[in-house]
Amino acid sequence: MMTKKKPLILVTNDDGISAPGIRALIAIMKEIGNVIVVAPDKPQSAMGHAITINNTLYINKINIDDDVQEEYSCSGTPVDCIKLAVHEILKRKPDLCVSGINHGSNSSINVIYSGTMSAALEAGMEGIPAIGFSLLDYAWDADFESSRTFIKKITLEALKNGLPKGVILNVNIPKLTKEKIKGIKVCRQANARWEETFDKRTNPQGRDYYWLTGEFVNEDKGNDTDEAALENGFISIVPVQYDLTAHHAIKYINDWNI
Repeated sequence: MMTKKKPLILVTNDDGISAPGIRALIAIMKEIGNVIVVAPDKPQSAMGHAITINNTLYINKINIDDDVQEEYSCSGTPVDCIKLAVHEILKRKPDLCVSGINHGSNSSINVIYSGTMSAALEAGMEGIPAIGFSLLDYAWDADFESSRTFIKKITLEALKNGLPKGVILNVNIPKLTKEKIKGIKVCRQANARWEETFDKRTNPQGRDYYWLTGEFVNEDKGNDTDEAALENGFISIVPVQYDLTAHHAIKYINDWNI
């Protein structure tokens, strides 16, 4: 009797390989398939789609979890991790890549800055179905247990049904107990932004330095957005893509006298 082959799942993140979020995600993925981890050796939050081109890259095989097939820490960015995994570490492309669980939100405009989502997008560019998971709790000791059932369900559905070509899932989970999460909604990305300011200070040597700060502003009143879903106790799923073409604007620009 033939047994069904377990899927190969690549796990990464941007908070670093020892972060509680990725360790929780690894534990969930071990229940589903064979797991290989390639993640940054230190926090790389808000790195976006940065890659390393002017410095050397290092990968180290490590052993944090005995039940994981292989684990590697990488000196580079989350996107570097995916590139090295695909081209240097894995013998074949994985059946799925999952990134996270991020400590903090990657909803709305945050997806642009997110190292978590950029890693998932890079996997998608390599033809690998990919999902980024984020929990709306920035605490290092955040409770990831409440999201376990939902993450497993979404992952199994993605493996079963596949994803459209070029589409990656951005999943955000509200900071609620399992019992208080109302369900899952597939949404559009809210049209929101950061109103940024810099906290300017001076060091003892008289040199100015700056801390980026700001306020998140959501003026999108639609009830079909990720922000609306999260505010109302739902997990949001936004299908995103790496094709940044504004297709609706092509005709408009073609009407210019150029």
